Amino acid sequence: MQCCLYLSAAFFITACTTQKVALDAVKVSANAPGSTIYRGSYTKLTDILHTKLDINFNWDSAFVIGKATIKARPYFYPSNQLILNANGFKINEVSLEKKEDRTPLNYLYDGKLLTIQLDKTYTNTDTYTVFIDYVAMPNKLKAGVDINSNDDRGVYFIKDPRQVWTQGETECNSNWFPTINGPQEKMTQEISITVPEKMVTLSNGELDFSSDNGDGTRTDSWRQDKPHSTYLTMMAAGDFTIVKDKWRNKEVNYYMEPQYAKNARLIFGKTPEMIEFFSKKTGVDFPWDKYSQIVVREFVAGAMENTSATVLFDRMNMTPGECLDENYEDIISHELFHHWFGDLVTAESWANLPLNESFANYGEYLWREYKYGVEDADYLNYKDAQKYLAKPENKTLNAIRFDYADREQMFDAVSYEKGGRVLHMLRKTVGDDAFFKSLKLYLTRYAYKTAEIHNLRMAFEEVTGQDLNWFFNQWFLAAGNPKLNIQTSYDNAKHEAVVTIKQEQDLTKMPLFRLPMAIDIYVDGKAERKAITVTKQSETFSFPVSAEPQLINVDAEKYLLAERTENKTIQQNSYQYAHAPLFMDRIEAVQALSRSATEPQAHATLIKALQDKHWYIRRLAVDFVPKLTEPERKQVLGRIRDMALHDERSYVRAAAISTLKSVYAKEDNKTVFSQAARDKAPSVLNALKN
Repeated sequence: MQCCLYLSAAFFITACTTQKVALDAVKVSANAPGSTIYRGSYTKLTDILHTKLDINFNWDSAFVIGKATIKARPYFYPSNQLILNANGFKINEVSLEKKEDRTPLNYLYDGKLLTIQLDKTYTNTDTYTVFIDYVAMPNKLKAGVDINSNDDRGVYFIKDPRQVWTQGETECNSNWFPTINGPQEKMTQEISITVPEKMVTLSNGELDFSSDNGDGTRTDSWRQDKPHSTYLTMMAAGDFTIVKDKWRNKEVNYYMEPQYAKNARLIFGKTPEMIEFFSKKTGVDFPWDKYSQIVVREFVAGAMENTSATVLFDRMNMTPGECLDENYEDIISHELFHHWFGDLVTAESWANLPLNESFANYGEYLWREYKYGVEDADYLNYKDAQKYLAKPENKTLNAIRFDYADREQMFDAVSYEKGGRVLHMLRKTVGDDAFFKSLKLYLTRYAYKTAEIHNLRMAFEEVTGQDLNWFFNQWFLAAGNPKLNIQTSYDNAKHEAVVTIKQEQDLTKMPLFRLPMAIDIYVDGKAERKAITVTKQSETFSFPVSAEPQLINVDAEKYLLAERTENKTIQQNSYQYAHAPLFMDRIEAVQALSRSATEPQAHATLIKALQDKHWYIRRLAVDFVPKLTEPERKQVLGRIRDMALHDERSYVRAAAISTLKSVYAKEDNKTVFSQAARDKAPSVLNALKN
């Protein structure tokens, strides 16, 4: 699933899935000192090769009436049992299927686990096929007893408009068909869905054929012949318009309710370009038969990356005006990138979830970097880092962690936002060519399989020839982040620029980090770059210079995930804003200067920031206007009025209007407000009302 936590400029969205109840195969054993549990990979007893489902619905009772045909084999050891997860079913029949014959099999069913006694002991060179006739009753599952919450039912019946859709991650698909839970189990599948003839269906893979049943219903048969994890199986049905698109020779479709479908290309139209970009960037072409995106009502998350068929929440039913505020391309790119990281190669356990979610999060960065430039991508990087750093508890958790109490706890800012930033640091550490070549090796080596964090590390080591244990140990397998105290100075006697870096994080809970970084030293308007690696708790670095630097810019590429305290002066921060090249340079400077509310030079720089090339910095500068002196406010009034009407970003226009209404309430802004009323962005219209 695209279990990501999405951060928009306006609000947070939880995407992917959230399930809470582990139904089987959880290992509990001693771990490190102070720990009491170990959540390892689930033991593989049986390998499901193929599942065929015939699905009908009792719409009034919200029942799934199913027939499952499961082809399987023992994974390694001989076995005479098949144990399946099946939560809250009514079991009508369990039989062994051979050709056209079915032989009843004995079974035990406790409401959660279906234990089937096979007709003999099979080895892993044998296969067998079991048929199960059942009824799944998701609405009868009791939250807190059978499932953790109402968001864990697995299949949902919506009354108005009538829809049905599924949400499998983490382990909820076993609430509507018998299967083996966990990311480790991969299978091919066929799903035949019978619905009222006017409904549209969607599932994984390709639509094989449709049959008119002559009774007002139709059966659509979907086939996925490439293996994927059982939690990625999906189905949906309802009154949808299919807007058809294409990438190369593959279908790309957008399923939306008829009244919203006219905006489908506005919302989803960049999808083929995204597929092409990710295919080229990874060196691995989009690996599935088609790609569909469907917007459903009352979805329990933001979106879910079911293989070849992503489900999205109904905030995607947007008007052109709403798209001016939020286009949700981060969600679209996140879910799509999962089709490489998560769907093609899947984390072998929930403990290894960052192999899915950190990559999907970083897919958002990669798309922005390609489509809108590094400034826009770095803005996302900044916001994600802030989201991770905002909660102290995030710093206590490893990215890859085997001691979670509940697997749903893995879907957090550590797996998402921190993980994405860690991948960015890895890219900076090894270089672009090595980074993407390593990803290609990882994707091709483990295609249609599962992997753990060490598989990723070894792919990078094979490509780069480096031992990268240090990087993976401190960023993926340990908690927290460096807390840096950075002091810079100039030694006039020695003509040296001096940098002292102290790591002040709690070393009883976090590692002493190894931190390669660059330092840019600006002398006479020119920057000279120095490469260093911090390896100690406190280190001092000295560099010969011809004159006193205007700025010593530590971590010049601004890629470290760290908390920082620096001793820069107002003059140095103003110089950094004007001369350092990156978005992060300017936002760091603006934030530091905004704390100097009475300093003229800080005011002058923040006034310049009203015309910054990035909208978010312009937005921050607007927020500083109330702290300007009266003459300065008069100086920028024309600029604020112009921003209210013409800034390219709706949130800046809205902020400018709010400022005109508060700071400039005594001024005559009626003409500006009258013109702004023609704006289509909800944020602007709301600012006018408030």
